[in-house]
Amino acid sequence: MHYQAYQAHTDLLEPLRALARIACVWLDEPRYQIYDEASTRRLSAACQVFALAQLTHRRPDYGIDLVEIDGVPVPVSEEAVMVEPFGTLLRFRKAGAMPQPRVLLVAPMSGHFATLLRDTVRTMLRDHDVYITDWHNARDVPLSAGRFDFDDYVDYLMRFMRELGPGAHLVAVCQPCVAALAAAALMADDDDPAQPASITLMAGPVDASINPTRVNELATGHSIEWFEQRMIGTVPMRLRGGGRRVYPGYLQLAAFMSMNMERHLHSFKLLYEQLVSGEYARAQATRMFYEEYFAVADLPAEFYLETVDRVFQRFELARGQLQWRGRRVDPAAIRRAALLTIEGEKDDICSVGQTLAAQDLCRSVRPYLRTHYVQTGVGHYGVFSGKRWSGQIYPLVRQVIHDAP
Repeated sequence: MHYQAYQAHTDLLEPLRALARIACVWLDEPRYQIYDEASTRRLSAACQVFALAQLTHRRPDYGIDLVEIDGVPVPVSEEAVMVEPFGTLLRFRKAGAMPQPRVLLVAPMSGHFATLLRDTVRTMLRDHDVYITDWHNARDVPLSAGRFDFDDYVDYLMRFMRELGPGAHLVAVCQPCVAALAAAALMADDDDPAQPASITLMAGPVDASINPTRVNELATGHSIEWFEQRMIGTVPMRLRGGGRRVYPGYLQLAAFMSMNMERHLHSFKLLYEQLVSGEYARAQATRMFYEEYFAVADLPAEFYLETVDRVFQRFELARGQLQWRGRRVDPAAIRRAALLTIEGEKDDICSVGQTLAAQDLCRSVRPYLRTHYVQTGVGHYGVFSGKRWSGQIYPLVRQVIHDAP
């Protein structure tokens, strides 16, 4: 019933938030100001902060219209290459661009939309033909589409790689690193022509038993039945996916925010002060971050529960026990692909060592094709966004892709 309670609470607050948004516009009109300037700014700032503190369930825009290649701006458009019930293979097509290495960027299905990797995409577009797994919000997927579990996720990745064709590259960020490695192993075992030429795993829980974080301790501290009873909700019937059992995105967001609640409260206090003092450029940066952060997506219940069970509790891939549709997954089947693993020194979600574990699992990959890198001074998100990503991590990713056999 918690999903129904959440939705009812959201619906009740929506008129107030709409009024706050209208008030922000109204207060910006000098002819309507009934207070002195300082009081008007404080009231406007309060309305803007209140309006911002709202969860949304629609995918934000990627907002990537241009990319600069060799100093020349090149128009970028989004092309839906494959549309499946739970995800779209989305290509960022560059007008008139010369052929470049094709890359499948695997985004997490973990409570946020794939737009969380916007900075990753924008950076990689300069030198690559980028495709992304644009996962759909499960609360918008009708029951008639059926279920979606961990095996289905792996299946989607293999189908997407086959759509890209031979010679393409695989880059997985965070949670999907296990599924991506499994897909690559299965394709290699079948000698599939579309198996990835290189595999890059970034800040992913390949072996979540190593250096456990608070996220890992939560997973191992409770039974899978506890997660099913407390974390799974049913989408209200008035929504498109009504009746579907999901792990709601608002619960995932609440869990992440609880890890750094003081920092988030400080950010909102600082946003209010910036708006009052007229520091609109700094305020806009904070606003853009939270508009993205508060856009949440629900996960299919079966996928969430199987991921907790198989990745974070039983560590099946690391222990050689992972199966896909009854077939054993063996990363040692990967022989020809280059392998790059990347971790963040201060990552409090996927700690150092968890992604490195892939290097031992892929023991058939020749040593000169294996690379591991730890970026100093960054947390989880700094591995795939920000200055350290674009200035220090990305050049290594590009080199591995362009040098792959």
